[in-house]
Amino acid sequence: MVTQQSPAPARRGRGRRPAAEVRREILRAAGELLLTEGMAAFTIERVAALAGASRVTLYKWWPSKGALALDGYFDAVGPTLAFPDTGDIAADLTAQLRAFVHLMRDTQAGRVMPELVGHAQTDPELSALLRERYSAPRRALAVEALERAKRRGQLREDVDPEVVVDQLWGACYHRLLIPDQPLTDEFAEALVRNLLAGIGSAR
Repeated sequence: MVTQQSPAPARRGRGRRPAAEVRREILRAAGELLLTEGMAAFTIERVAALAGASRVTLYKWWPSKGALALDGYFDAVGPTLAFPDTGDIAADLTAQLRAFVHLMRDTQAGRVMPELVGHAQTDPELSALLRERYSAPRRALAVEALERAKRRGQLREDVDPEVVVDQLWGACYHRLLIPDQPLTDEFAEALVRNLLAGIGSAR
């Protein structure tokens, strides 16, 4: 788990490290720095120092600090957002939505995501990467789960999974970005319950 303490620079022994190891260290350092200090303190130079790598190496793989920040973010939070597949779409949606709510509400990731979204408004490259590497893959997992549920007869045939994704996760992002109502487990559960009451199969 990432702590609130700022990450310390890495100490490396002599010898050339494999590229895969260097990349892992860079992503780890980027994720820790982003989640502990946010985008305002996030720079290519600081990540390079923390990872024991050169700026040239970082720019070879990531064209901007926004791109690196996004990959570091997903490297840190990706496992938390794994989509379950128990065969029960109501349980799976509720579990995934509650995990998302917990991540956004109770960890630094919830503070960082609005920052990334904000930076993406003036950084076209980050905006494209946000869709390509974060939102599109996350959306695809949910759409696949809903399609499986349709094949099992748990949802009506005319249900549009893309719209369902927007209804569920869009509501959570709304409360995250415009916090006039709390983002809670009860809210996540009510979203799934209310939605399934309208799209569930009568069979």
